[in-house]
Amino acid sequence: MDTNPSNLLPSLDDAARLNRLAELAVKVGLGLVPGQELVMTSPVEALPLARLITEHAYKAGASLVTTLFSDEQSTLLRYRFGPDEGFDTSSAWLFEGMAAAFRSGAARLAIVGSDPSLLSEQDPGKVARANRAQSKAYRPALDLIADSYINWTLVPFAHPAWARAVFPEAAPEEAVRRLWDAIYSITRVDTPDPIAAWAAHNANLKARQDRLNEQRFHSLRFRGPGTDLIVGLAEGHAWMGGASRAKNGVYGNPNIPTEEVFTTPHRARTQGVVSATKPLSHQGTLIDGIRVRFEEGAIVEAHATRGQAVLEQMISTDAGARQLGEVALVPSSNPIARSGILFLNTLFDENAASHIALGQAYSKCFVAEFSEEELVRRGANRSLIHVDWMIGSPEVEVDGLDEAGHATPVMRGGEWVD
Repeated sequence: MDTNPSNLLPSLDDAARLNRLAELAVKVGLGLVPGQELVMTSPVEALPLARLITEHAYKAGASLVTTLFSDEQSTLLRYRFGPDEGFDTSSAWLFEGMAAAFRSGAARLAIVGSDPSLLSEQDPGKVARANRAQSKAYRPALDLIADSYINWTLVPFAHPAWARAVFPEAAPEEAVRRLWDAIYSITRVDTPDPIAAWAAHNANLKARQDRLNEQRFHSLRFRGPGTDLIVGLAEGHAWMGGASRAKNGVYGNPNIPTEEVFTTPHRARTQGVVSATKPLSHQGTLIDGIRVRFEEGAIVEAHATRGQAVLEQMISTDAGARQLGEVALVPSSNPIARSGILFLNTLFDENAASHIALGQAYSKCFVAEFSEEELVRRGANRSLIHVDWMIGSPEVEVDGLDEAGHATPVMRGGEWVD
């Protein structure tokens, strides 16, 4: 069997760039420390990248790398042949094992890249039930990730089906090549020194979050076509972005790529209407033309020109699914937005524009470490989901409001106001 990663991707003629991406994932994304275990998840198509990450992890001193592979065709077989009652179950034992690994100090890395329309022809009810079951089972591990208990990161792979969806007019091999070129550019792999480029980028994001933390806004107001939305911010919220230090003391970048600064909204203080500025690819379905209305923090009306049933299923997951768990600001001049590509992948598309997320809040976005009860008191949302969707564009103005309602311009024309 040929185990050379570069030979497993005949359409990828630059193995050096793939190797730099793997190195970036370990050194910048994870900040992996000697003696630390790594738990990695990956689609089977991403085996070449998974092997390179494993190599760099061991070179960085990892004590053990354990990789769990997923297969989309096997997922489809479940919908074709699986019993109906099976869609209410998930592998809780697996996620409990992952949580145990995290509590023991293991790092977490997910290679992301999938067919964005994989489940588009499947029963939305079964998709929703399977997602709900998995969300419940995953909760022990997800809570540790959301709480930054460990260092973790996401890194992309140009899955062939993803490439075909992004570039449908291109031949399959050309589509994969174009997607890889975009990934390498946006992740700064194509710079002379990617690690130094990320250090400079993280410093810029840190300066921006420091400025927002100094301003201590009570809420944000978004105004643009189809949007007039006030997002109240949680009491004692803190802005974050780029690299951060996990509770285990390890410094890394949870997302490769990332262009956002973000914080925690108050779950009961969002009011108004908002229209999505980009489609949302969610669990194999494209939801387009999203327009919702909030009252006292919760969605009371939700419409989509495409994917309405999936949108309704998503916001019906639990009570917190109708409330916000994140608000993020992203300038329109960032590399993802400049590419002009709709990636149909949240890791990329959420970093192309300012966005909000329905569902679970990040407990790390506060000025201090609080108990679960105190986080809820301060406005943090709780839910089985966390779904980001884009509401920013050069046409959307963002103001920071103090408690009296006085406005300070934050973004105009899609760019920061300094």
